[in-house]
Amino acid sequence: MLDRLESVEHRYEKLNQLLMDPDIISDSKKLREYSKEQSDLQETVEAYREYKEVREQISDTKSMLEEKLDAEMREMAKEELSELEDREEELTARLKILLVPKDPNDDKNVIMEIRGAAGGEEAALFASNLYRMYSRFAEVQGWKTEVMEANATGTGGYKEIIFMINGKGAYSKLKFENGAHRVQRVPETESGGRIHTSTATVAVLPEAEEVEVEIHEKDIRVDTFASSGPGGQSVNTTMSAVRLTHLPTGTVVSCQDEKSQIKNKEKAMKVLRARVYDKFQQEAQAEYDQNRKLAVGTGDRSERIRTYNFPQNRVTDHRIGLTIQKLDQILEGKLDEVVDALIVEDQSSRLQAAEE
Repeated sequence: MLDRLESVEHRYEKLNQLLMDPDIISDSKKLREYSKEQSDLQETVEAYREYKEVREQISDTKSMLEEKLDAEMREMAKEELSELEDREEELTARLKILLVPKDPNDDKNVIMEIRGAAGGEEAALFASNLYRMYSRFAEVQGWKTEVMEANATGTGGYKEIIFMINGKGAYSKLKFENGAHRVQRVPETESGGRIHTSTATVAVLPEAEEVEVEIHEKDIRVDTFASSGPGGQSVNTTMSAVRLTHLPTGTVVSCQDEKSQIKNKEKAMKVLRARVYDKFQQEAQAEYDQNRKLAVGTGDRSERIRTYNFPQNRVTDHRIGLTIQKLDQILEGKLDEVVDALIVEDQSSRLQAAEE
Protein backbone atom coordinates (compact mmCIF):
# COMPACT_ATOMS: atom_id res chain seq x y z
CA MET A 1 0.00 0.00 0.00
CA LEU A 2 2.80 2.41 0.89
CA ASP A 3 4.51 1.83 -2.47
CA ARG A 4 1.27 2.69 -4.29
CA LEU A 5 0.82 5.80 -2.17
CA GLU A 6 4.38 6.94 -2.92
CA SER A 7 3.63 6.47 -6.60
CA VAL A 8 0.42 8.51 -6.31
CA GLU A 9 2.23 11.33 -4.51
CA HIS A 10 5.00 11.33 -7.13
CA ARG A 11 2.42 11.59 -9.92
CA TYR A 12 0.67 14.42 -8.07
CA GLU A 13 3.93 16.40 -7.86
CA LYS A 14 4.60 15.71 -11.53
CA LEU A 15 1.16 17.08 -12.42
CA ASN A 16 1.88 20.24 -10.41
CA GLN A 17 4.94 20.80 -12.59
CA LEU A 18 3.05 20.04 -15.82
CA LEU A 19 0.29 22.50 -14.93
CA MET A 20 2.88 25.29 -14.74
CA ASP A 21 4.36 24.40 -18.14
CA PRO A 22 3.48 27.11 -20.73
CA ASP A 23 2.99 24.46 -23.43
CA ILE A 24 0.36 22.70 -21.29
CA ILE A 25 -1.33 25.96 -20.29
CA SER A 26 -1.78 26.83 -23.96
CA ASP A 27 -3.28 23.39 -24.74
CA SER A 28 -6.82 23.53 -23.33
CA LYS A 29 -7.42 19.77 -23.77
CA LYS A 30 -4.28 18.72 -21.88
CA LEU A 31 -4.81 21.44 -19.27
CA ARG A 32 -8.31 20.13 -18.57
CA GLU A 33 -7.11 16.51 -18.52
CA TYR A 34 -4.20 17.14 -16.13
CA SER A 35 -6.26 19.44 -13.89
CA LYS A 36 -8.90 16.74 -13.47
CA GLU A 37 -6.29 14.07 -12.75
CA GLN A 38 -4.65 16.30 -10.15
CA SER A 39 -8.02 17.04 -8.54
CA ASP A 40 -8.82 13.31 -8.39
CA LEU A 41 -5.50 12.56 -6.63
CA GLN A 42 -5.59 15.47 -4.18
CA GLU A 43 -7.65 13.82 -1.42
CA THR A 44 -5.45 10.71 -1.45
CA VAL A 45 -2.23 12.74 -1.35
CA GLU A 46 -3.44 14.94 1.51
CA ALA A 47 -4.49 11.88 3.54
CA TYR A 48 -1.15 10.17 2.82
CA ARG A 49 0.83 13.23 3.90
CA GLU A 50 -1.12 13.41 7.15
CA TYR A 51 -0.52 9.66 7.62
CA LYS A 52 3.25 10.15 7.25
CA GLU A 53 3.18 13.06 9.68
CA VAL A 54 1.26 10.99 12.27
CA ARG A 55 3.71 8.10 11.86
CA GLU A 56 6.58 10.50 12.51
CA GLN A 57 4.87 11.89 15.61
CA ILE A 58 4.30 8.34 16.90
CA SER A 59 8.00 7.57 16.48
CA ASP A 60 8.97 10.79 18.31
CA THR A 61 6.55 10.09 21.17
CA LYS A 62 7.82 6.53 21.59
CA SER A 63 11.40 7.86 21.75
CA MET A 64 10.30 10.35 24.40
CA LEU A 65 8.83 7.54 26.51
CA GLU A 66 12.22 5.78 26.51
CA GLU A 67 13.72 8.82 28.23
CA LYS A 68 13.52 9.61 31.93
CA LEU A 69 10.30 11.55 32.44
CA ASP A 70 8.38 12.56 35.53
CA ALA A 71 5.04 10.81 36.14
CA GLU A 72 2.92 13.65 34.76
CA MET A 73 4.92 13.99 31.51
CA ARG A 74 4.92 10.23 31.01
CA GLU A 75 1.14 10.09 31.42
CA MET A 76 0.70 12.94 28.92
CA ALA A 77 3.00 11.21 26.39
CA LYS A 78 1.08 7.92 26.75
CA GLU A 79 -2.22 9.71 26.19
CA GLU A 80 -0.86 11.48 23.11
CA LEU A 81 0.53 8.20 21.76
CA SER A 82 -2.87 6.53 22.15
CA GLU A 83 -4.58 9.37 20.23
CA LEU A 84 -1.95 9.26 17.48
CA GLU A 85 -2.28 5.48 17.07
CA ASP A 86 -6.08 5.83 16.80
CA ARG A 87 -5.61 8.47 14.11
CA GLU A 88 -3.10 6.25 12.28
CA GLU A 89 -5.68 3.45 12.24
CA GLU A 90 -8.37 5.81 10.85
CA LEU A 91 -6.06 7.09 8.13
CA THR A 92 -4.96 3.57 7.16
CA ALA A 93 -8.60 2.52 6.67
CA ARG A 94 -9.35 5.69 4.70
CA LEU A 95 -6.31 5.29 2.46
CA LYS A 96 -7.26 1.70 1.63
CA ILE A 97 -10.64 2.95 0.39
CA LEU A 98 -9.07 5.86 -1.52
CA LEU A 99 -6.80 3.42 -3.36
CA VAL A 100 -9.75 1.34 -4.57
CA PRO A 101 -10.39 2.25 -8.25
CA LYS A 102 -12.95 5.04 -8.45
CA ASP A 103 -16.06 4.90 -10.62
CA PRO A 104 -15.13 7.21 -13.53
CA ASN A 105 -18.71 8.54 -13.60
CA ASP A 106 -18.82 9.61 -9.93
CA ASP A 107 -18.19 13.33 -10.51
CA LYS A 108 -20.74 13.64 -13.30
CA ASN A 109 -24.13 15.30 -13.51
CA VAL A 110 -27.04 12.87 -13.71
CA ILE A 111 -30.19 12.45 -15.73
CA MET A 112 -32.92 10.82 -13.65
CA GLU A 113 -36.00 9.16 -15.11
CA ILE A 114 -38.93 8.38 -12.81
CA ARG A 115 -41.96 6.45 -14.07
CA GLY A 116 -45.14 5.37 -12.34
CA ALA A 117 -45.35 1.57 -12.63
CA ALA A 118 -47.86 -0.75 -10.92
CA GLY A 119 -50.72 1.06 -9.24
CA GLY A 120 -52.22 3.43 -11.81
CA GLU A 121 -52.87 6.96 -10.53
CA GLU A 122 -51.44 6.15 -7.11
CA ALA A 123 -48.15 5.09 -8.77
CA ALA A 124 -48.09 8.38 -10.69
CA LEU A 125 -48.59 10.33 -7.44
CA PHE A 126 -45.76 8.36 -5.85
CA ALA A 127 -43.53 9.21 -8.85
CA SER A 128 -44.31 12.87 -8.06
CA ASN A 129 -43.31 12.30 -4.39
CA LEU A 130 -39.98 10.80 -5.52
CA TYR A 131 -39.28 13.69 -7.90
CA ARG A 132 -39.90 16.17 -5.07
CA MET A 133 -37.67 14.14 -2.73
CA TYR A 134 -34.73 14.13 -5.15
CA SER A 135 -35.27 17.83 -5.99
CA ARG A 136 -35.13 18.73 -2.29
CA PHE A 137 -32.03 16.56 -1.79
CA ALA A 138 -30.34 18.28 -4.76
CA GLU A 139 -31.24 21.70 -3.36
CA VAL A 140 -29.61 20.86 0.00
CA GLN A 141 -26.47 19.69 -1.83
CA GLY A 142 -26.29 22.98 -3.75
CA TRP A 143 -27.10 21.28 -7.07
CA LYS A 144 -29.34 22.60 -9.83
CA THR A 145 -32.37 20.66 -11.13
CA GLU A 146 -33.79 21.07 -14.64
CA VAL A 147 -36.83 19.23 -15.98
CA MET A 148 -36.17 17.73 -19.43
CA GLU A 149 -39.57 16.13 -20.08
CA ALA A 150 -42.69 15.53 -18.00
CA ASN A 151 -45.91 13.62 -18.62
CA ALA A 152 -48.20 14.85 -15.84
CA THR A 153 -51.59 13.48 -14.79
CA GLY A 154 -54.62 15.54 -13.89
CA THR A 155 -54.23 14.91 -10.15
CA GLY A 156 -50.64 16.15 -9.79
CA GLY A 157 -48.82 12.90 -10.47
CA TYR A 158 -46.38 11.93 -13.19
CA LYS A 159 -46.64 9.00 -15.56
CA GLU A 160 -43.05 9.91 -16.42
CA ILE A 161 -40.67 12.72 -15.53
CA ILE A 162 -37.11 13.12 -16.79
CA PHE A 163 -34.86 15.71 -15.20
CA MET A 164 -31.21 16.63 -14.97
CA ILE A 165 -29.28 17.33 -11.77
CA ASN A 166 -26.17 19.46 -12.27
CA GLY A 167 -23.60 19.25 -9.49
CA LYS A 168 -20.15 17.83 -8.78
CA GLY A 169 -20.44 14.31 -7.41
CA ALA A 170 -24.17 14.01 -8.19
CA TYR A 171 -23.76 10.55 -9.74
CA SER A 172 -21.65 9.27 -6.83
CA LYS A 173 -24.53 9.94 -4.41
CA LEU A 174 -27.52 9.09 -6.60
CA LYS A 175 -26.34 6.08 -8.61
CA PHE A 176 -27.71 3.63 -6.04
CA GLU A 177 -31.27 4.93 -6.58
CA ASN A 178 -31.66 2.76 -9.69
CA GLY A 179 -34.50 0.29 -9.34
CA ALA A 180 -38.13 -0.18 -8.32
CA HIS A 181 -39.36 1.86 -5.35
CA ARG A 182 -42.45 0.51 -3.56
CA VAL A 183 -44.96 2.57 -1.56
CA GLN A 184 -47.49 1.28 0.98
CA ARG A 185 -50.18 3.76 2.00
CA VAL A 186 -53.90 4.50 2.04
CA PRO A 187 -54.76 6.49 -1.13
CA GLU A 188 -56.88 9.64 -0.71
CA THR A 189 -59.52 8.03 -2.92
CA GLU A 190 -59.75 4.91 -0.72
CA SER A 191 -62.88 5.24 1.42
CA GLY A 192 -62.40 1.93 3.23
CA GLY A 193 -58.99 2.85 4.67
CA ARG A 194 -57.23 -0.10 2.98
CA ILE A 195 -53.48 0.10 2.42
CA HIS A 196 -52.51 -0.10 -1.25
CA THR A 197 -49.11 -1.07 -2.66
CA SER A 198 -47.81 0.77 -5.73
CA THR A 199 -44.43 1.09 -7.42
CA ALA A 200 -42.43 3.59 -9.41
CA THR A 201 -39.16 2.94 -11.21
CA VAL A 202 -36.09 5.17 -11.06
CA ALA A 203 -33.24 5.20 -13.57
CA VAL A 204 -30.08 7.23 -12.91
CA LEU A 205 -27.88 7.92 -15.94
CA PRO A 206 -24.52 9.71 -15.84
CA GLU A 207 -24.44 12.64 -18.25
CA ALA A 208 -22.30 11.63 -21.21
CA GLU A 209 -19.83 13.96 -22.89
CA GLU A 210 -19.68 14.00 -26.67
CA VAL A 211 -16.18 12.49 -26.57
CA GLU A 212 -17.43 9.51 -24.51
CA VAL A 213 -20.14 8.34 -26.87
CA GLU A 214 -20.01 9.01 -30.59
CA ILE A 215 -23.41 9.68 -32.11
CA HIS A 216 -23.45 10.53 -35.81
CA GLU A 217 -26.13 12.77 -37.30
CA LYS A 218 -26.80 10.16 -39.99
CA ASP A 219 -27.76 7.67 -37.25
CA ILE A 220 -30.47 9.95 -35.81
CA ARG A 221 -33.99 10.30 -37.18
CA VAL A 222 -35.56 13.61 -36.13
CA ASP A 223 -39.37 13.92 -36.00
CA THR A 224 -41.21 17.11 -35.02
CA PHE A 225 -44.77 17.36 -33.79
CA ALA A 226 -47.13 19.74 -31.99
CA SER A 227 -46.68 19.81 -28.22
CA SER A 228 -49.54 18.90 -25.91
CA GLY A 229 -50.40 19.88 -22.35
CA PRO A 230 -49.64 23.16 -20.52
CA GLY A 231 -47.80 25.77 -22.57
CA GLY A 232 -50.13 28.58 -23.59
CA GLN A 233 -51.16 29.55 -27.11
CA SER A 234 -48.33 27.67 -28.81
CA VAL A 235 -49.75 24.28 -27.77
CA ASN A 236 -50.96 22.23 -30.74
CA THR A 237 -50.16 25.09 -33.13
CA THR A 238 -46.39 25.00 -33.54
CA MET A 239 -44.23 21.98 -34.30
CA SER A 240 -41.94 22.63 -31.34
CA ALA A 241 -41.86 19.11 -29.86
CA VAL A 242 -39.00 16.87 -30.99
CA ARG A 243 -38.56 13.11 -31.12
CA LEU A 244 -35.09 11.65 -31.70
CA THR A 245 -34.52 8.02 -32.67
CA HIS A 246 -31.01 6.56 -32.52
CA LEU A 247 -31.27 4.00 -35.32
CA PRO A 248 -28.36 1.67 -34.33
CA THR A 249 -29.74 1.07 -30.82
CA GLY A 250 -33.43 1.85 -31.28
CA THR A 251 -33.27 4.41 -28.46
CA VAL A 252 -36.11 6.95 -28.64
CA VAL A 253 -36.26 10.27 -26.79
CA SER A 254 -38.90 12.98 -27.09
CA CYS A 255 -39.00 16.45 -25.57
CA GLN A 256 -41.73 19.10 -25.62
CA ASP A 257 -40.99 20.97 -22.39
CA GLU A 258 -39.72 24.11 -24.18
CA LYS A 259 -41.59 26.31 -26.66
CA SER A 260 -38.51 26.37 -28.88
CA GLN A 261 -37.82 23.42 -31.18
CA ILE A 262 -34.06 24.09 -30.95
CA LYS A 263 -34.10 23.97 -27.14
CA ASN A 264 -36.21 20.81 -27.16
CA LYS A 265 -33.73 19.18 -29.52
CA GLU A 266 -30.79 20.18 -27.29
CA LYS A 267 -32.49 18.67 -24.24
CA ALA A 268 -33.45 15.51 -26.12
CA MET A 269 -29.86 15.10 -27.34
CA LYS A 270 -28.57 15.20 -23.74
CA VAL A 271 -30.99 12.45 -22.73
CA LEU A 272 -30.27 10.43 -25.89
CA ARG A 273 -26.51 10.63 -25.35
CA ALA A 274 -26.89 9.55 -21.71
CA ARG A 275 -29.17 6.62 -22.62
CA VAL A 276 -26.87 5.33 -25.37
CA TYR A 277 -23.83 5.70 -23.09
CA ASP A 278 -25.71 3.86 -20.34
CA LYS A 279 -26.72 1.09 -22.73
CA PHE A 280 -23.10 0.49 -23.72
CA GLN A 281 -22.07 0.55 -20.06
CA GLN A 282 -24.77 -1.95 -19.11
CA GLU A 283 -23.67 -4.29 -21.91
CA ALA A 284 -20.03 -4.05 -20.85
CA GLN A 285 -20.97 -4.60 -17.21
CA ALA A 286 -22.96 -7.71 -18.09
CA GLU A 287 -19.74 -9.30 -19.34
CA TYR A 288 -18.26 -8.96 -15.86
CA ASP A 289 -20.59 -10.60 -13.36
CA GLN A 290 -18.19 -9.74 -10.57
CA ASN A 291 -18.65 -6.03 -11.21
CA ARG A 292 -22.41 -6.46 -11.03
CA LYS A 293 -22.05 -8.18 -7.65
CA LEU A 294 -19.93 -5.33 -6.33
CA ALA A 295 -22.46 -2.67 -7.19
CA VAL A 296 -25.12 -1.98 -4.56
CA GLY A 297 -27.91 -1.60 -7.07
CA THR A 298 -26.60 0.10 -10.20
CA GLY A 299 -27.50 -2.95 -12.26
CA ASP A 300 -30.92 -4.50 -12.74
CA ARG A 301 -33.52 -1.72 -12.74
CA SER A 302 -36.40 -4.14 -12.18
CA GLU A 303 -34.96 -4.97 -8.75
CA ARG A 304 -37.14 -3.78 -5.86
CA ILE A 305 -34.70 -1.76 -3.82
CA ARG A 306 -36.73 0.20 -1.28
CA THR A 307 -40.12 0.30 0.45
CA TYR A 308 -41.77 3.48 1.76
CA ASN A 309 -44.37 2.52 4.41
CA PHE A 310 -46.56 5.52 5.27
CA PRO A 311 -48.64 4.04 8.14
CA GLN A 312 -45.45 3.21 10.08
CA ASN A 313 -43.42 6.23 8.86
CA ARG A 314 -40.79 3.68 7.78
CA VAL A 315 -38.31 3.38 4.92
CA THR A 316 -36.51 0.09 4.27
CA ASP A 317 -33.65 -0.39 1.82
CA HIS A 318 -33.75 -4.10 1.03
CA ARG A 319 -30.23 -4.34 -0.40
CA ILE A 320 -28.45 -3.54 2.84
CA GLY A 321 -31.20 -4.31 5.35
CA LEU A 322 -31.47 -0.70 6.49
CA THR A 323 -34.72 0.42 8.17
CA ILE A 324 -35.30 4.02 9.25
CA GLN A 325 -38.42 5.39 10.99
CA LYS A 326 -38.11 8.79 9.29
CA LEU A 327 -40.21 8.54 6.14
CA ASP A 328 -41.55 12.08 6.52
CA GLN A 329 -38.01 13.53 6.72
CA ILE A 330 -36.68 11.40 3.86
CA LEU A 331 -39.49 12.54 1.55
CA GLU A 332 -38.41 16.12 2.37
CA GLY A 333 -35.02 15.33 0.83
CA LYS A 334 -33.12 14.32 3.96
CA LEU A 335 -31.60 11.31 2.23
CA ASP A 336 -28.08 11.50 3.65
CA GLU A 337 -28.48 8.65 6.14
CA VAL A 338 -29.60 6.27 3.38
CA VAL A 339 -27.12 7.52 0.78
CA ASP A 340 -24.15 7.38 3.17
CA ALA A 341 -25.02 3.81 4.25
CA LEU A 342 -25.15 2.67 0.60
CA ILE A 343 -21.81 4.33 -0.18
CA VAL A 344 -20.15 2.68 2.84
CA GLU A 345 -21.53 -0.73 1.83
CA ASP A 346 -20.30 -0.28 -1.75
CA GLN A 347 -16.84 0.84 -0.59
CA SER A 348 -16.59 -2.15 1.78
CA SER A 349 -17.51 -4.55 -1.03
CA ARG A 350 -14.97 -3.00 -3.40
CA LEU A 351 -12.26 -2.99 -0.74
CA GLN A 352 -12.89 -6.64 0.06
CA ALA A 353 -12.70 -7.54 -3.63
CA ALA A 354 -9.45 -5.56 -4.03
CA GLU A 355 -7.86 -7.35 -1.06
CA GLU A 356 -8.89 -10.76 -2.39
